[in-house]
Amino acid sequence: MRPNFWSRFALSELNHSEWEALCDGCGSCCLIKYIDEDENGDVDEELVEYTDVTCQLMDCTTGYCQHYDTRQEHVPDCIQLTMDNLPQMMWLPSHCAYKRLYKGQNLPSWHLLLTQDAVVTQQQMRAANVGVAGRCVSETGMSDEAMEERVISWVKLDNTESY
Repeated sequence: MRPNFWSRFALSELNHSEWEALCDGCGSCCLIKYIDEDENGDVDEELVEYTDVTCQLMDCTTGYCQHYDTRQEHVPDCIQLTMDNLPQMMWLPSHCAYKRLYKGQNLPSWHLLLTQDAVVTQQQMRAANVGVAGRCVSETGMSDEAMEERVISWVKLDNTESY
């Protein structure tokens, strides 16, 4: 990867490994969410509701996908974030590096690309109340009605908090 690629190049100029390195591994995008669109098909971020229910591939203890590289083989409708679909995905959490860089903001101070230390990053993410590890449940065997009762407020969509 090129040094400081996130601050030197546009998102569209990143290679695959650089793009993947932007992911902080929080797992929030893997949570089941209720996304309402207006009559034009646009998503109002304020109306997005996250649940603490996650994809069947998520390890709820670690907060990591158990089959990340082959996730679409297991879950065909798993979203693969790309530069092309990023503008339609502003429902991502406010700490998301992809969303932040797209909006011209800096990486969160705890991001692995800045700390260069996975333990420090994980500790600082927990301190910032970021990530699904230890606080999600699998969708496996859960009814739609039960999921609707599990809406949470700890995933922040706006930038009222600084990271």
